[in-house]
Amino acid sequence: MDTPPRPAGSVVIIGAGTQGRRLAFMWSSRGGSVCLVDLQEQQLHDGLSYVHQLRSAEASLDRNWGEVALAHPTSLDSKLQDAWLVVECVPENLALKQKVITQLDDLAPKDTIIASNSSSYGISEIIAGLNLKQKSRILSAHCYWPPETSAIEIMGHKDTDPAAVSLLLEQCKSHGFSPFHVKKDSIGIWAAIKRETLLALSEGVCTPQEIDAIFKDVLKTPKGPCEQMDVVGLDVVLDIENHYADSRAGVPDEPREYLQKMIHSGHLGIKNGEGFYKYAG
Repeated sequence: MDTPPRPAGSVVIIGAGTQGRRLAFMWSSRGGSVCLVDLQEQQLHDGLSYVHQLRSAEASLDRNWGEVALAHPTSLDSKLQDAWLVVECVPENLALKQKVITQLDDLAPKDTIIASNSSSYGISEIIAGLNLKQKSRILSAHCYWPPETSAIEIMGHKDTDPAAVSLLLEQCKSHGFSPFHVKKDSIGIWAAIKRETLLALSEGVCTPQEIDAIFKDVLKTPKGPCEQMDVVGLDVVLDIENHYADSRAGVPDEPREYLQKMIHSGHLGIKNGEGFYKYAG
């Protein structure tokens, strides 16, 4: 099968954290230009270093790498004018995501697809009550477990243009993702694995090392759930768990209480060197 042509223009990514920098690597893997946008200068440079690190690991592959530019939000208007896709990867805060989506809808050209990478808010929930000009080009594009896993969920809302969904599914596949079309609002399957892991830890059933070893042995994944939560950041995991608890009745308190104790002890995961595990450097 022929590789579909890449749309003209760039991909703009809002947020240079764990997900944003991984997306910058993926979307620049076929020669397309990417613009990584963040308020924090250090975050931007760390993100670019991460992209180059991943590229070095794939030096043996014949790749046509595209440019990854860095930008501050003050220049967002100009950066969006050439974009065929813009993805928000800001923290899991509903008000912040709504603010960003509204701004993107106002600034981006009418044909630019606007995607949210939220892991805990469905796209219908994010845009509810917002005064948007072009709802039909807004959808969700949620990535799983960076950087090893290529799975990405594409999910629209009732007014999303099916052509935008089809184009993004097509382009994700040609850029190395494993895209899945989620046809109904969902806030994630991964949530159940995290919550049961945290519940078992809070009850003293076993250690993070034991849970991860069992998980990797049975499911043959490169990382276990505790290792994955360290990658995401335990503060981010707690934000997500708090949203799940607000959205669904009967969610147990113990997993969130366990996370709160870890965070209060200064354990945030890889980002500060210690979470379920300790990290050098």
